[in-house]
Amino acid sequence: MPPAKPTDTAGPPRAGGRVTLRDVARTLGVSVATVSNAYNRPDQLSEDLRQRVLQAARDLGYHGPDPLARSLRRGRTGVLGVVYDAPLDYAFADPAAALFLGSVTRTVQNRDLNVLLLAAPHDSQADATLAVRNASVDGFIVYCAADGSALLRAVLERGLPTVLVDQEPQVGAVNVGIDDAGGAQAAAAHLLSLGHRHLGVLCLELSEQRSSGPVGPAREAQVTYRTTDQRLRGYRAAAAPHPDVTLYPTEAAHNTPDSGEALTRDLLTRHPQVTALLCMSDVLAQGALRAAAALGRRVPEDLSVVGFDDLPGSETLDLTTVWQPTGDKGEQVGQAMLTLLAGQPAAPVTLPTRLVVRGTTAPPAP
Repeated sequence: MPPAKPTDTAGPPRAGGRVTLRDVARTLGVSVATVSNAYNRPDQLSEDLRQRVLQAARDLGYHGPDPLARSLRRGRTGVLGVVYDAPLDYAFADPAAALFLGSVTRTVQNRDLNVLLLAAPHDSQADATLAVRNASVDGFIVYCAADGSALLRAVLERGLPTVLVDQEPQVGAVNVGIDDAGGAQAAAAHLLSLGHRHLGVLCLELSEQRSSGPVGPAREAQVTYRTTDQRLRGYRAAAAPHPDVTLYPTEAAHNTPDSGEALTRDLLTRHPQVTALLCMSDVLAQGALRAAAALGRRVPEDLSVVGFDDLPGSETLDLTTVWQPTGDKGEQVGQAMLTLLAGQPAAPVTLPTRLVVRGTTAPPAP
């Protein structure tokens, strides 16, 4: 007769090797399924048995099932990729981005989902595109990507559940956004109603090829970020019925107060006739207010300023701005993703904006 094969309960694991789930089972004299249940289905074991299994695993140096192997068995990673094509530090420095990401996370975390932020290094999208192609995620949330960009193409090519935030519609993805054009038009109409006719415009980035400074027709024709495009359209729609109105757009390479300050200084130096500023974010507006103070331009007596977003700190600044429901937008994005992951179709959502008039706008000085 051939010798009997050793059973799974035949002694402790061999020294020097990596401890496995099977080693724990062998040491305790229980089945592999019992050890697996201690980690994955604890309701199948008595509490005493589960604690004995976990203690034995700790004693042997076993730290639980391999997460990658477990995700492959389940067909899910439990991770959502949030694509943000600006550098990672901007995602945390931008209050609107922080509010949005926090809202998304709160919406999905009770479903055992985590969020992986896929951001672009400074001045390069190549690494972000590679990260998208290699990311082990269950779906993508595209918070910021230029239309037609390699980054957006990489997301869509994965064929995973995808929610686009403030983007142009794409086949195979669900859109959640706000009425950017309507909010911008209301902001410009407010300034025009006060009598302003020379309006500076502090724009967010127009395209992946980041630039800083005055925006002429050729540069404006290159716009690939939907948010910037829609807000410019809104401003121009309000100005269109007024042939005596002139807009002076200038572009920020990055959405920071420092950029807003530098652009405002340059704009007011080149065009001292400007009596009001339309800022595409409250962050840029913060910089504009600093520049006005440094240049001795009183707000609102000498210069009116309007922002966009209505961040928590904007009320303290008494800033006239366009409110958008950033927290609600994050929740809607999270809910849309949960619907897609459940195999159900999700409807596109467009949330409203509204003008909030405070103390940084007034008629131009006579």
